[in-house]
Amino acid sequence: MNVIRTQIYPSPTGDLLLGDWRGELVLCDWLLSTNGYASDSRVPHHLQAVMQEAVTDLLCETVAQLNAYFVGHLRTFDLPLHGAGTPFQQSVWLALREIPYGVTRSYQDIACAIGNPRGTRAVAGAIRHNPLSVIVPCHRVIGKNGQLTGYNGGTGALYIKERLLALEQRVAASAAPKN
Repeated sequence: MNVIRTQIYPSPTGDLLLGDWRGELVLCDWLLSTNGYASDSRVPHHLQAVMQEAVTDLLCETVAQLNAYFVGHLRTFDLPLHGAGTPFQQSVWLALREIPYGVTRSYQDIACAIGNPRGTRAVAGAIRHNPLSVIVPCHRVIGKNGQLTGYNGGTGALYIKERLLALEQRVAASAAPKN
């Protein structure tokens, strides 16, 4: 049987569902009723797997790194990842990982980065399906006008995006060299 080992991580901004599939992280997704708990079906369906609550070394390391991130001690995650999605989605998620900590990019910037400058809507759709929130930093993507736009499948979760960006910008500013 193909199994995704899962556990819930109670972050300061809400619960995240973590999932370890064959030693790779496949889930770090917000458990929000506004997104219909999308990961609960999308990732297992894509991997033809069932979810089972368990503790694994990878999930323990993920929790440790998330804890360090949320207190401002970690800027880049070092975890084996498997983005369960289409090749296009995976190209978008890879581009998201290139956005520096504490910096934002627009959907248009991401479309250009993957060589598809007219694909802004498709990029937004791929970002909406990112199963590795925080670690693959979709929260760093904002509207072309500089405004916050939907997060995790809807505008009801914008407060999470707002808090993550505020954390990163505060940490980045405190680490900036003083003149």
